[in-house]
Amino acid sequence: MTKVTLLFFAGCPNWRAVDRQLRELADELGFELVHHEIAGPEEAEREEFAGSPTVLIDDRDPFPSDGPSGWTCRRYATDHGPQGAPPADGLRAALRRATAGG
Repeated sequence: MTKVTLLFFAGCPNWRAVDRQLRELADELGFELVHHEIAGPEEAEREEFAGSPTVLIDDRDPFPSDGPSGWTCRRYATDHGPQGAPPADGLRAALRRATAGG
């Protein structure tokens, strides 16, 4: 079964919207959703955290970033400019590809 990890820190408001998307997609596509809260800057540095929210599909980031890592809110490139969440269609497509084999 595909494992999807949502990495976040509570001070970033964007993770909640991504969590809602992932919960709906988990019901539809059938993957395991795991939450991992990054506790602070030290853990963010140690984990090379790309920012909140980060979605990992089987431990891989489907939206690799050249931006700074750390305990910060993440920005995603979208057709509508930088946003605080990955583009919904891109997230769905990445999850469909990942779950199609299993």
